[in-house]
Formats: sequence, C-alpha cells, structure tokens
Amino acid sequence: MGLSTMSDPALRVDTASQVPPYEQIRAQLAALIRTGRLTEGERLPTVRQLAADLGLAPGTVARAYRELEAAELIRTRRGAGTRVAALPSEPYAHDADQLTTLARDFTSAARALGAGTEDILTAVRDALDPGPAFPSATADSGAGDSKMAGVSARHRSEERA
Repeated sequence: MGLSTMSDPALRVDTASQVPPYEQIRAQLAALIRTGRLTEGERLPTVRQLAADLGLAPGTVARAYRELEAAELIRTRRGAGTRVAALPSEPYAHDADQLTTLARDFTSAARALGAGTEDILTAVRDALDPGPAFPSATADSGAGDSKMAGVSARHRSEERA
C-alpha cells in the first residue's frame, strides 16, 4: 500500500478542524503503523513530497515526522529515507494526556458544529465500531473524497504551520 506514491489516499487533513494539521498527520500515521497497514521497513514519502501531496507547509509534515520518530515509530537515516521502525514487542501503552487532549479537541470541534453530547457519543461509537450497514452522516463525514490528500488542504493550513 506504499504511501510513497500516495496511490492509497490514506492520509487526510481537515483544515477546518481545531486539531492542528501536524497532529492529524502524526495520529493517522501512528494508527497505520500500529495496525500493521504500514509495515516495518516500509518507506514513507519525503517531508517535501508529503507536504506537496497534502498541500501543507513542509514544516508541518516535519513536525509530525519528528514526533513519530520520538515515539520510535519511524526512523530517518541519511540516504535511506524515512522508514517504519520495528514495533516494540510489548503492547503499546497509550499516552493518557495525549488521549485526553485529542478527546477535548474532537469534542470542541463537534460542539462548534452544533452537536450535542448524544450526537458526539454516537459519532465516537460509530468510529470505534463501524457496522456493515450504511454509515451515518457523522461517521461518513471523515471518509469523503473531499478530505483526501491534496484535495482539501488549503492555504489556511500553511498559515498555521
């Protein structure tokens, strides 16, 4: 599924989100690595290439890569590029503070859309366990073609970088 060609539009950046673009990229790549969709040794695109694909400033992608490297999920070597690192044998222990921050960011963004508590909880449940039935409007909003790499990223994201 190599991201280097971005043939699989796995990464999406929602420039309207309150979650910074670098954090969206970091979280999505971390999830792809931890779930095995990106495997050990697989090469990631260069910072410049991914920034161009997503329509973001290179500094935004560089920050996401630095954080992934600090978490030991990727490694960058001169001449070898940026590659997926070997996952540790012990289960991943999530960072509770980071999870709390992500939950607050999501909740704030959902409330800004006018969603109530039950709508937010339903959206989270749908995201955790998407059923085979037709997706709800909230579950589908993040999967639309409009949010794919290079399509929706606009200049606003560069201002934030």
